[in-house]
Amino acid sequence: MNAIHLVAVAALLAATPVLAQDKKTIAEDVKKDIAAHRQLAQVHENAAKCLEAGKPEKECHDQLQKECKGVGIGKYCGMRHRH
Repeated sequence: MNAIHLVAVAALLAATPVLAQDKKTIAEDVKKDIAAHRQLAQVHENAAKCLEAGKPEKECHDQLQKECKGVGIGKYCGMRHRH
């Protein structure tokens, strides 16, 4: 290896802890977003199963609204956007 390669490798190794720390911070935010999407997906999956079971649409939408409280917004339980 020549000196340029050694300097480049040393610079990358020196920056690794900083990069890893930033990814941890981002990862926590992303984990919360993933959890919210999964929770909302479960509410919608339950509504789909209700409809598949042949239950009336009104009953399934009522169930959707009940399970949606605190998870999503609107008549059809949309995702809440956080800014």
